[in-house]
Amino acid sequence: MNGIHVPLITPFDETGDVALRVLDREAHDALAAGAAGLVGLGTTGEPGSLSAAERTSILDVLTGIGAPLTIGANTRAELDELRGRPTVTAALTLVPPFLRPGEDGVVAHFEALIQVSPVPIVVYHVPYRTGQQLSAHTLRRLAAIDGIIGVKYATGGVDPDVIDLLADPPPDFAILCGDDAVTSPMLALGAAGAILTSANVAPGAFTDLAAAWRDGDTTRARTLGARLARMSAALFAEPNPAVVKAVLHATGRIPTPAVRLPLLPATAASLRAALSAATLPAHR
Repeated sequence: MNGIHVPLITPFDETGDVALRVLDREAHDALAAGAAGLVGLGTTGEPGSLSAAERTSILDVLTGIGAPLTIGANTRAELDELRGRPTVTAALTLVPPFLRPGEDGVVAHFEALIQVSPVPIVVYHVPYRTGQQLSAHTLRRLAAIDGIIGVKYATGGVDPDVIDLLADPPPDFAILCGDDAVTSPMLALGAAGAILTSANVAPGAFTDLAAAWRDGDTTRARTLGARLARMSAALFAEPNPAVVKAVLHATGRIPTPAVRLPLLPATAASLRAALSAATLPAHR
């Protein structure tokens, strides 16, 4: 699992329904810009606010595209929804949130889930949301489980554990950046790719960044990485994905900037700052 993967927002129309045709277009545009794959029903897609019928409709749209697809699925029931959908190549599964079961508990949890999952699993490690820290040693234990193929690493920065992992990565285990603002240094250290909310806004720029590091064009990579880090900081000035949706709406790409409670729409000030920081693709 390499390259830039775009965790798609869930667009809503003027009636509050999921705008499925818009979702399909945004997915195709991301792929046309060079994205290696798509992620559906991740945190950026506001899955907790969706009904079961809406989740199924989104799955139907995204699985019909035919591109490599990772789906956010954290429970046995959610994993079972992926059965019989051949374009779903992986599930993105959170480290158990809130409970803080300890590192042995996390390993046991994923050992149990992979036994029932119809697809490989990418571990979503985001301790500032889950409350559970994982050491490099524990991530290597997870990597050794058959069917665990990677980690979305989102600890809030480039820390000693990920430096340890990237210095000697486990075989057949993708270390993916999950913190948009530090994508460039993570790629420089050898990350296989990234799952980036900010790539909803500028997928081509992030694929160019990954290509620059891969090709050894460090001057271009550093310059582009600095610009994209500033853009990402502006897009995350308020809870995700409020500012991203505001930018996509302001540029004519989605019908409304609406998010669902408990999220609130982005403020005008955050939208202005994000538009100023972003280099936006032309809208068709």
